[in-house]
Amino acid sequence: MTTMNPSAEPASAPENAPAKDPEQQWLDTVYRKGEKQLTPRAIIAGMLIGGVMCLSNLYVFFKTGWSLGVTLTACILAFALFELLRAAKLTRSEFTILENNAMGSVASAAGYMTGGGNMAAFGALLMVTTMRPSAVWLMVWFGVIAAMGVFAAIPIKRQLINKEALAFPTGTATAETLRSMHEAAHHGDANAEGAGAGKEKARLLGIAGLMGALLAFLRDAKAAWIPFNLPGSIALPFQIAGRAAKDWTIMLNCELVLVGAGALMSFRTAWSLLLSGMAGYAILAPRLAEEHAIKEVSYKAIVGWTLWPGAAILVASGLTSFLLDYKSIVRSFRGLSGIFTGGAKKSEKEEPIAAVECPAWWFPAGFAVLAPIVILLMGFLFQIPFWAGIIAVPLAVVMGFVAARVTGETDVTPTKALGPVTQAVYGLLTPGNLAGNIMSANVTGGVGLHSADLLTDLKSGWLLGASPRQQLKGQLFGVVAGALVVVPAFWLIMPDPSVLGSEEWPAPSCLVWAGVSKAFAGGLGGLPPGADRAMVIGLLLGVVLALAERFAPKKVLPFVPSPAGLGIALVIPASNAIAMFIGATIAHVLRKTKPELGERLTVPVSSGWIAGESLMGIAIKLLMVAGVLQK
Repeated sequence: MTTMNPSAEPASAPENAPAKDPEQQWLDTVYRKGEKQLTPRAIIAGMLIGGVMCLSNLYVFFKTGWSLGVTLTACILAFALFELLRAAKLTRSEFTILENNAMGSVASAAGYMTGGGNMAAFGALLMVTTMRPSAVWLMVWFGVIAAMGVFAAIPIKRQLINKEALAFPTGTATAETLRSMHEAAHHGDANAEGAGAGKEKARLLGIAGLMGALLAFLRDAKAAWIPFNLPGSIALPFQIAGRAAKDWTIMLNCELVLVGAGALMSFRTAWSLLLSGMAGYAILAPRLAEEHAIKEVSYKAIVGWTLWPGAAILVASGLTSFLLDYKSIVRSFRGLSGIFTGGAKKSEKEEPIAAVECPAWWFPAGFAVLAPIVILLMGFLFQIPFWAGIIAVPLAVVMGFVAARVTGETDVTPTKALGPVTQAVYGLLTPGNLAGNIMSANVTGGVGLHSADLLTDLKSGWLLGASPRQQLKGQLFGVVAGALVVVPAFWLIMPDPSVLGSEEWPAPSCLVWAGVSKAFAGGLGGLPPGADRAMVIGLLLGVVLALAERFAPKKVLPFVPSPAGLGIALVIPASNAIAMFIGATIAHVLRKTKPELGERLTVPVSSGWIAGESLMGIAIKLLMVAGVLQK
């Protein structure tokens, strides 16, 4: 995708002309002064769409371990919704591109409340401790952490986006999509391809959503008045080590949410999932059973062993990739020091950009309000010593700055690295405190994710000429919506936390966080037989694969196994890996044979399947609680 960089020098400038300040150029040529952005309808639409997508992400997260993209899908939905309202003459004014951009900021903050370690940490906490914090306090906890991430983005926005013009690929893609849809629809482009494409994607998303919802209802809704139910899985006609393949979790799942998730990942990750899943459940698990390293042939027993090499691969590859970005880390610390050295030639009040950017004082003011709340909650909810809570705040700021730069340069937020780093720190500071180990890592992971999320949105705004202040305020509205939705939704889906780590709810990220916490808190003495050697192999494999990802030639890279795929496959049922591989294969073949059709279909259809099935799954839970359906 080719994008014009607004910070680039105009083509007509003389060769010997001095380079124009990129911020001044943006103000002169890109910024849309006076246009409406964070309107009430943009806030309401963002909170509603983001809340719904938070529900969907929650369901998907505990099935697959992935949190899926929110902003682009939300912008397409909002565009289609307001076009429909205009056609029905229920609203007269155009839903502008900057309103949609602001709405996306609200929706992304709400939808991503499941990520950044939030649900991984909370699920792990429930798995390894008896703590059950109240829903109200958890809403405050998640909301304050996310808000800290929003404020942490303020000091480095100008450096990363305005001056260095980091790519933030997702933010750039969102800006291009918004520009294509809105300019075609409302400013008379000759072919109106952008508007037509936007409407088509929304239509496809809706149809796919209905398909996913119908499948989930016919499969999971049970009542006397429902004539039949579809099977949840289809057994495969072969045996492994004298037992049916399904006993080793090898079967075909009837879940479109898994197929859709696979279609949205890279084919390399998907074939790595299948490779590792088959090796783990068809080869390694039967051998473990034969050697009595596992007590029974069941998913929970198998994953209790394979978790350790799987987690080792994920942690080692995440940390290695993180350290390989040492230049980004160094630049992050330079940027952090620059905040306090006041190296700018002009004071903030003298700079024209200051009237548009978020004031620098918002960052310390936000932390002055929010940090004491986090420290108090760490002690009150999780028995983390006061002094240890104080350490978490500056550590979270540093991690947030680093996460933001890595995301800007690679489009990958290194949560898998940030979480274990903090768990290691607190494993040494507060040995034996499992809850403190997990939830302190939640602080750094949450701050890092939401900081990177806001900067990704701000990149879209920078390209479109939006006000950073309006987007930051929009994110705070989204944080409130996400915090209010994610906690009650979790307890609705998981009324009994003992199902976490089961075949129905694999919760792979929770298993990894819980395993790392146990390892740091209690050492390796409690591991199953042979798991310590498997961990060493996993650590080495994670390092080697991360190095290969970075240094392998582009032609070779598609054949290098993905460490994320290998590691996750060892903590989810083999049936999930098979379903995701099927989805990825369909999308890969479509992109290769019919590129235009693949680009049009893959994202909206996959997102529709995921949203439809996950939301119907939650609706079925509500109907069970109401007594309309059988449990």
